Amino acid sequence: MPSAPGARPALGSAPRPAATTAAAIGPARGPGPPAAIAKNRRRRGPTAIGLIRVMTAKVTTLFKARFRRIQQPPAAREHFGRSPLSSQDEAVPSRTGDAVYFIVSIVVGAITGVLGTLLHLGTDRLLEWPALLRSHLGVGELHFLLITGAIAACLVLVSVWIVRTFAPEAGGSGVQEIEGAMEGLRTVRWRRVLPVKFFGGFLSLGSGLVIGREGPTIHIGSSIAQAASEGMKLPTKETRGLLAAGAAAGLAAAFSAPLASILFVIEETRRQFPYSLKTYTGVMLASVTSGIVTQAIAGRRPFMEMTVPEMPLDFLPAFIVLGILLGAMGVVFNRSLVWSMDLALAVGKSTSFYLVPAMVGFAVGVLLILRPEATMGGETLAVSLVRENLPLATMAIIVAVRFVTTMASYSTGVPGGIFAPILAMATALGLLFGLGLELLMPLPPGAAAAFAVAAMGGLFSATIRAPLVGVVLLAELTGAYTLLVPTLLTCMFANFVADWLGGKPIYEVLLDRTLRLAGEADRSPAPASDEDRPIGGFDQR
Repeated sequence: MPSAPGARPALGSAPRPAATTAAAIGPARGPGPPAAIAKNRRRRGPTAIGLIRVMTAKVTTLFKARFRRIQQPPAAREHFGRSPLSSQDEAVPSRTGDAVYFIVSIVVGAITGVLGTLLHLGTDRLLEWPALLRSHLGVGELHFLLITGAIAACLVLVSVWIVRTFAPEAGGSGVQEIEGAMEGLRTVRWRRVLPVKFFGGFLSLGSGLVIGREGPTIHIGSSIAQAASEGMKLPTKETRGLLAAGAAAGLAAAFSAPLASILFVIEETRRQFPYSLKTYTGVMLASVTSGIVTQAIAGRRPFMEMTVPEMPLDFLPAFIVLGILLGAMGVVFNRSLVWSMDLALAVGKSTSFYLVPAMVGFAVGVLLILRPEATMGGETLAVSLVRENLPLATMAIIVAVRFVTTMASYSTGVPGGIFAPILAMATALGLLFGLGLELLMPLPPGAAAAFAVAAMGGLFSATIRAPLVGVVLLAELTGAYTLLVPTLLTCMFANFVADWLGGKPIYEVLLDRTLRLAGEADRSPAPASDEDRPIGGFDQR
């Protein structure tokens, strides 16, 4: 058929029939037959509504793909390819994802601060049970000692039973478990760990054992972070960063020291933490939020407030000598702690795993009445020792007894940390050093208290191997900002000596022990020579 007048065929195509072409451009002039009009209508292209539906579906699919790509880790994003969107378009969802991560970090810090402070205040109230028992029982001293020993043993046994039954990884400090999880070697089973760490730690701390509350609060914070990451379906890198944020929030809740908690992540988890602006900001937000919540509930006063005068500069070499001695003491402390745990494990395998906890709990219950300075975490003990001016022999006995009770308490396997016991024993060591030095030379006023504060940071650095954290932690705990330089010298030399003597950070030792007992492969060893070490990054020692 000839083409209709005025109709043009498409370029590169065969001429269309006249009827088809006319239908494509609209009806011809004139009404035309009804049947032809209906036929032409059936052959029309997509309408405006259809085009809108198609474009909407394409845009929705595009944004869904972009959202999935943002939520994936970097390795998985390669499967989606590069989007044709510009960098400005990419910045909007990225900023939104960062904001969501920051909000989650704040929530984790707030919840950790509440639970950590409740554990702290509840434990302080529970530790009043010996005094309440004495006021209600009219028995002789021997019978009273037997009763207190039995009650303390029961509290320890119940805590051990909860741990061994529901979450064995909740025993001891939680720091090594968090480091293992950040390396992909351990799993944070938060549904089990969270209640076990809280209630088991409440019983063990309330029994009077020489353990610290920071162990439960750090593990509680990371458990909350794990729950949040699973709920938000975060990628691996952000999950591990949030675990560190929860741990920092737990430490801030234990000691109301948010700055030291942030530095703890930098120094202690230097091998595991996925450094980025996003994850590091999350750590800061969680730690600060936890500190604010803790101070709002428990008050803003430093937990171990001490008034220490400024030391003269010509007296600084004495702090260096103190650091050298504490470096050796830190190596002895770490090796003794692991030895006591291995001994308790061997006794448990040969007899019963509840025998050592029962014996230690009973002994601590008796010491709560006879020698209370040899029991409990020791935060209040450190302050009281500085004020009491005890003689040298008494201070030496306190050091020896605290050392033994710390090893025995941690070997029971209950939830509890070692920060507070280290600080209390270091206080006694610093005072003992000052008393001994006073026999040789005159000391300036307040030197004994200065040695006590610096010793806390020094022994912390020698065992944990985080000297900067030791300096800042002691400044926040005691408020003794006038001793920053002497404490820094003590911490540095303690860290140098501990490294020179072959000591390893205690949490790395505990993690290696945990992996060995679980039958898992050890972490990759360090290179044999300096030439084999990669350039850049952190020292793996």
